[in-house]
Amino acid sequence: MNTPTSKPPLDDEGHPVPTGPTPYELLGGDEAVRSLVDTFYDLMDLEPGYAELRALHPQDLGGSRDKLYWFLSGWLGGPPLYTDRFGHPMLRARHLPYPIGVAERDQWMACMVQAMQLRGVDESLMRHLAKAFMGTADWMRNKGG
Repeated sequence: MNTPTSKPPLDDEGHPVPTGPTPYELLGGDEAVRSLVDTFYDLMDLEPGYAELRALHPQDLGGSRDKLYWFLSGWLGGPPLYTDRFGHPMLRARHLPYPIGVAERDQWMACMVQAMQLRGVDESLMRHLAKAFMGTADWMRNKGG
């Protein structure tokens, strides 16, 4: 018996649309994303190795925590909490006032990887997310060095 082969759905540009669980779902959903963000900012606030990164943030990290949580929720394939509140993230434009170089990028990445490790994120998912985070973190750089 010959059965037709199903083709994956395509987006507007003809690229396959993922049909499996999203990174948001793989992480564990809302509570897990919030926990990851809280761990990230707790580390940034406490670890001396993230001092340059911490210096770019306000004394009260509450707003920063919320914005990263809202952003990651949608970016990871969950509810678009950030865009519902603020529209398009315009990440690079929103980060231009802050001097971000290689050191700040690397501290952000190290802090996020450490947070993922502490939250027990699956190794394969962590590698996938770290690669995606690095692309975005590198794009935020706006100063040499």
